[in-house]
Amino acid sequence: MKIAISGKGGTGKSTITGLLAHYFNNDGYKVLAVDADPDANLASALGIPSEVASSLTPISQQRRLIEERTGAKPRQFGQMFKLNPVVDDLPDELCFDYQGIKLIIMGGVRKGGSGCACPENVLLRSLLSEIILHRQEVVLVDMEAGIEHLGRGTAQAVDKMLIVVEPGWRSIATAQAIIKLSKEIGIRSWGIIGNKIQNNHQKEWLKQQFQSDLWLGMISYRELIQEADLKQKPLIELMDSVLKTEIDQLYQKLHKEITKLEKT
Repeated sequence: MKIAISGKGGTGKSTITGLLAHYFNNDGYKVLAVDADPDANLASALGIPSEVASSLTPISQQRRLIEERTGAKPRQFGQMFKLNPVVDDLPDELCFDYQGIKLIIMGGVRKGGSGCACPENVLLRSLLSEIILHRQEVVLVDMEAGIEHLGRGTAQAVDKMLIVVEPGWRSIATAQAIIKLSKEIGIRSWGIIGNKIQNNHQKEWLKQQFQSDLWLGMISYRELIQEADLKQKPLIELMDSVLKTEIDQLYQKLHKEITKLEKT
């Protein structure tokens, strides 16, 4: 199962990715969680203590590794470097294991489709492609707000693109743009998740913005999410009955849809 999670910044992508990682892990799956957002928050969302998370160096900042694999120094232009560096050993070598979940922090993957042709970007794109195309775990990719860093071949291997939205037009516009652009590079299955919903009016308004078969679930606004962050605890350990019911339903529907996609 290869799942990408996207949406406007601040909608709760990392929180939902972290919860899904724990759900798949608790269900007996091997899980590889990839933080591909330059504003890296997935370690915190998984519940990794801040003093440990701060010691994890994003791959985009590992200058020696970048030079070793590409043959060129990062952040220096006009160099010759390998466009297809060897990366198949890196997921196991560079991951951090937390409660059975493997975490890789990519750092900034800038303009993967058409932008920065620099050594660090080539390495990150190659690594993301390796993970999505060839790894056998459940792969959850916490993406930047957009899809620029997904190449066409990589995108076509994604089983489902989850788009997190909150009540607000900017969030809706971002989600619609993601669907449009992801269609162009070969993604064929999406799921919309409503988050930070405070009342039935917001829930009904959100439902009207997308066709009904795209909806995977709605998640209420809960202060305990901030509480989990303050306590540096996995949110899954602090969920109340309302949040647990909502996430249970989301996970079961997602699991069922992904399993059906894989069989076809």
